[in-house]
Amino acid sequence: MIEKKPAIAGNSFSGELQKTANELLQSGEVELFIGYEEGTRFPRPCFIASTDEVGKLIFDDRCTGNLAVYLTRKDLIGDKKVGITASYFALRSILRLLTEHQIQLDKLVVLTVSAEKEVIRFATTDDITAYLQTAPIPVREDDKALIEKLNAMSREERWEFWSAELSKCFKCYACRAACPMCYCTKCIVEENRPQWIQPWASTLANIEWHINRAMHMTGRCADCGACGAACPLGLPIHLLSHQIVQEVTDNFALDVNQAVSGDNALSTFKPEDKENFIK
Repeated sequence: MIEKKPAIAGNSFSGELQKTANELLQSGEVELFIGYEEGTRFPRPCFIASTDEVGKLIFDDRCTGNLAVYLTRKDLIGDKKVGITASYFALRSILRLLTEHQIQLDKLVVLTVSAEKEVIRFATTDDITAYLQTAPIPVREDDKALIEKLNAMSREERWEFWSAELSKCFKCYACRAACPMCYCTKCIVEENRPQWIQPWASTLANIEWHINRAMHMTGRCADCGACGAACPLGLPIHLLSHQIVQEVTDNFALDVNQAVSGDNALSTFKPEDKENFIK
């Protein structure tokens, strides 16, 4: 059952959120609350373990970062009961993490702030799914323009575009660190027996890394754009995953707003599967 509380009037919608977080911490229902606070230029993650700190919590249209990335960080949360302020895309990630048995809903309190400025608490995965089915999808205008440009290109032109972009990558792996679905204890780029991906930065090695990562996100990516936002070079690498999300949605009827059961999109097949996604 979805529990709604009208947020206190104001541009930041934060008063009722602070009150709710305070109640959760005071009652012991959560031991750590993950949310947003004001940063130097933009909102940044904050981790609140005391009611004395809840006044820092904010939530507004600038709070788009995917805080679900911290839910699998055992070095950070351990076995604590955790509360989280989840953006639209973080809710998608939470659904997938629950599906992959990486987090437990009985040790998690999930909140969001709706477009109507209501603080919402979700009790079940069905509640999250129902909310996502009707909530407006945040639009990234810059991405929309570039996606249209890429879709208008020929295959050869797209290859030239991505070769030029990915040749700049120096493999800092900020994209991996920002992604809630990159929770493996050992990444393929750290595997050297055998060496699946060349560890040095070069155009081919970089393409291998980013295509491999995008493929691993197939059917799992929340399309939050956190990987692209984290890139220190501003490479639009999140659009690789975005396009795969679109292809899988169109060809395999995947709904990223629902909890997914069974195998991932690229780990199963049917003989009658269409092959029109091969371009």
